[in-house]
Amino acid sequence: MEDDTDEGWVRVRRPMEKDIWSPSFKMAGSENDEAARPLRITSNAPARHWTDAVPIGNGRLGAMVWGGVAVETLNLNEDTLWTGTPGDYTDPNASQAVEEVRKLVDDGNYSEATSVADTKLSGNPSDVYQLLGDLTLEFDHSNAAYMESTYLRQLDLDTAVALVKYTVGDVEFTREHFASNPDQVIVTKISSSKPGVLSFTASLDSKMDHHSYTNDNNQIVMEGSCRGIRIPPRVSSEGDSKGIQFSAVLDIQIGGTGALIRELEGAKLRVESSDWVVLLLSASSSFSGSFTKPEDSLKNPTTDALNVLNSVRKLSYSDIYARHLDDYQNLFHRVFLQLSRSTKTMSDKVAADPNVSTSARVQSFQTDEDPALVELMFQYGRYLLISCSRPGTQPANLQGIWNKDVEPPWDGAPHLNINLQMNYWPSLPCNLSECQEPLFDYMNSLSINGTKTAKVNYEAKGWVTHQVSDIWAKTSPDRGQAVWAFWPMGGAWLCTHLWEQYAFTLDKKFLANKAYPLLEGCASFLLDWLIKGPDGFLETNPSTSPEHSFIAPDGKSASVSYSTTMDIAIIQEVFSCIVSAAEVLGKSGDGLIKRVLNAQTKLPPTRIARDGSIMEWAKDFRNPDVHHRHVSHLYGLFPGHTITPEKNPDLCKAADYTLYKRGEDGPGWSTTWKAALRARLHDTDHAYRMIKHLFNLVDPDHEASFEGGVYSNLFTAHPPFQIDANFGFSAAIAEMLVQSTLKDLYLLPALPRDKWANGCVKGLKARGGLTVNICWTEGDLKEVGLWSKDSNSVKRLHYRGKTITASILPRKVYTFNSKLKCVRTSFLP
Repeated sequence: MEDDTDEGWVRVRRPMEKDIWSPSFKMAGSENDEAARPLRITSNAPARHWTDAVPIGNGRLGAMVWGGVAVETLNLNEDTLWTGTPGDYTDPNASQAVEEVRKLVDDGNYSEATSVADTKLSGNPSDVYQLLGDLTLEFDHSNAAYMESTYLRQLDLDTAVALVKYTVGDVEFTREHFASNPDQVIVTKISSSKPGVLSFTASLDSKMDHHSYTNDNNQIVMEGSCRGIRIPPRVSSEGDSKGIQFSAVLDIQIGGTGALIRELEGAKLRVESSDWVVLLLSASSSFSGSFTKPEDSLKNPTTDALNVLNSVRKLSYSDIYARHLDDYQNLFHRVFLQLSRSTKTMSDKVAADPNVSTSARVQSFQTDEDPALVELMFQYGRYLLISCSRPGTQPANLQGIWNKDVEPPWDGAPHLNINLQMNYWPSLPCNLSECQEPLFDYMNSLSINGTKTAKVNYEAKGWVTHQVSDIWAKTSPDRGQAVWAFWPMGGAWLCTHLWEQYAFTLDKKFLANKAYPLLEGCASFLLDWLIKGPDGFLETNPSTSPEHSFIAPDGKSASVSYSTTMDIAIIQEVFSCIVSAAEVLGKSGDGLIKRVLNAQTKLPPTRIARDGSIMEWAKDFRNPDVHHRHVSHLYGLFPGHTITPEKNPDLCKAADYTLYKRGEDGPGWSTTWKAALRARLHDTDHAYRMIKHLFNLVDPDHEASFEGGVYSNLFTAHPPFQIDANFGFSAAIAEMLVQSTLKDLYLLPALPRDKWANGCVKGLKARGGLTVNICWTEGDLKEVGLWSKDSNSVKRLHYRGKTITASILPRKVYTFNSKLKCVRTSFLP
């Protein structure tokens, strides 16, 4: 490998998707100013906390870059490192317990039903997401005397590169870090403005059980293992079976006349007098799928990691970087967003000042409401999804892939009552459909285990998944109280993502081969789970509203009843999805579909409470916590489609009051869900209020005093850190700008005209396979660009009460003016 980054090569890239359409006029503050408003997370000091460090990732491997001067640290993650082994997710006593609970619910003994469910319908905890370890670079002590005014640490979203720069004396030092998906390595390049001055010691360490050693190829190898049984609370205290094995290998390459590498202590490498250094880190594990015990795995993690490096070592640094950039920008550059204030009132402050840190921008947002920070946060969500969820990887967990703890909050496990689903909300509207593929692969595993759980626990066909899962595709209830542990709707909610994937992409092969079999199994379970209630409606019993209790008529606290609003809304959605899918695939005459159609007519309606809000439970129980973080009973409004302003104005009015009652405070994910809900209501002011509400800088030393907010690296907070709100934010912004059905397209339905008076968004996706581009000036629509790659589409375009019908032919670009008149057409390149 040679340091050939700047040898005069000119890379010619294919046109990016965001560049296919452009407005016919030049807008102040639009893409012409893109270079002046770079998408960078910036700091003028090394990280003090993990949530100050910046994340890089290639979908499978992740790192948090601290940017220390004397000591640089990269916290490393690999997405298959979990405790545990495949489990048995069945309980032969559950079916009898269900009958016991059902009778208590039927008799109105809700608190007793809850007590029985707490003890007899709870399960074991999930396993725990683990860390890989740390890459540590200890530089010469003279580096500690750096000039603080020269220090720069930033994450450039345009290139997915973390940069660290500082000056010691008259020498400028530069580090560039990125995670390459094509080559499956984490790359660090270290350089300086003078030759022969780079000297440091490199080592790999971990909180996991491990050992490290060097080999004869200037490499450090770290081998270790995860626990075969999770840390307390354990499932069993008997011994510890063999867990997932892992290996990380660090390869060091140097340049310069007097440069050398020598071994230290048998496990470290010392670099001396180098002009430049390139570090390549690969990692692998013995994980061979959710159904293979680690002890039965045929994988050799060290061999696999070394093979990756042997392949990459043949490439120059510039080749590795070019391959990384081409891969990443093919995804990231699909969408462009620029937001600006009104030119009549004030001009935007340029957000590119390198002396203004991102944390300072967050702190000032409540007063300056900088639209450029909203752009950055929107694109950051897209960056994070690209970085933690790629075809062939595990699905994004509660922290994406980034984790520093052996015992992470909530085990780092996928939570299926909002969090895992929210992780993938932006994948379709924000033009990253490939990034949702790991979710569907994971659902295949869930359906296998879930079929056993459905049969044994509930004597039902099909498959079921509850609230918390893990890499072993756990499908049984969680440990603990039924209020959170017992919720058999997790798999059903996930199944709505299958239809949405088709609705946005119109990929019929995906619908037939992957989506429909999963939908069939889910619908089969739901049909068996539904029972006839005394009022003639089909009901779910037992039923909970995620993590929320009520006051029963006897004055006692309870969580278990029947037919919670969310249960029924999800079932309605799943039934609608499979009926629509059957129509596309010519299966409408199948027996299962006939049963679904019959059941649809017998589902209870969404009810309005005495106070005018949406009822959360089947009865108008007293709510002991009106500001509860979950807004589960509004699922039908968003992300569902059973409540719309056009079809259900009465329910929308009730939903509005429900949100008013819930209030604005809550964890980050609750904030962004409320923003999306407000957008669906076309409630511009309150949607923006929730967007603004998230920009509250969290102090990691005093997390307990915060609710929601963001850290200095723009990670969103529960607190502590949960990544779901980062994704929810991007989805909510997209929802404010574009909403769609297969037949309708709503333009700027919740645009805060006074806050983002001028702007342009390009590359958002709409249902029906459409790509949507919109520019507006002084709060009014200016031009719209639409195109479809492969399908004919007839769309009703809606804007401020005006509706037109447009026929969109494949591979043709249509431009509409402010009156929704087509004024220009062209062909896709």
